[in-house]
Amino acid sequence: MTDRHQDGSAGDANYGIIGANYRRYRQPDPHIASFIAGALGNARTVLNVGAGAGSYEPTDRSVIAVEPSESMRAQRPTHLSQAIDATAERLPFANKAFDASMATFTVHQWKDLQAGLAEMRRVTSGPVLVLTCDPTQLDTFWLNDYAPEAITVEASRYPSMSAIAAGLGGSVDILPVPIPLGCTDGFSEAYYGRPESLLDPGARLANSAWSFIDPAIGERFAENLSDDLQSGLWDQRHGHLRSQPFFEGSLRLLVGQP
Repeated sequence: MTDRHQDGSAGDANYGIIGANYRRYRQPDPHIASFIAGALGNARTVLNVGAGAGSYEPTDRSVIAVEPSESMRAQRPTHLSQAIDATAERLPFANKAFDASMATFTVHQWKDLQAGLAEMRRVTSGPVLVLTCDPTQLDTFWLNDYAPEAITVEASRYPSMSAIAAGLGGSVDILPVPIPLGCTDGFSEAYYGRPESLLDPGARLANSAWSFIDPAIGERFAENLSDDLQSGLWDQRHGHLRSQPFFEGSLRLLVGQP
């Protein structure tokens, strides 16, 4: 593809710029991983599309990973296999080559959602898993009070549940995935009860939405949130979240069966 970024990133986000410390902030969370493991069932061969640094790849099965960004491929831990440089829209595998396939936090960055999902279904004999966010639920997170621009840009990028389900075909289950309080995968909602963490510019950079808005918005966000944390206003409004075990936010796992 000629329209990829310099490091090979094939979507709208340039991980050559924003992905340098991705693994530091985006570690797979065991609770979320349990949903994926359950949905994979007894599949022995798994394809991971848009695999990034390898989050949520099972280690008890044979996994082939596809990731176009050189920066992200370089961050894969040594216990995982090397990822293949390819894109979702053109998977270099035979029909039904895998028992199952998965795509986590990636479909919102594909250039052609339907083509990518069709390719995943083509090369998969069993379930196709998509971990993503429901754009209609993003504004339930307190970040919308401080940086609605970030929520708006994310809502415009994430495909609807119906669009993903249509692309998967067959029967599709849409499973809400509650986010645990100590979530180790630092997407924005993972910090629902730890607002101080989002004052870290690196934590924000590991969420691609911030790369699509004016840096001044991030500075304003950090200043306003800092002020409200110091004054106690954030805790007056949202303090109950600090001890809430799970947050029912926008995270969804779609499981398509042929």
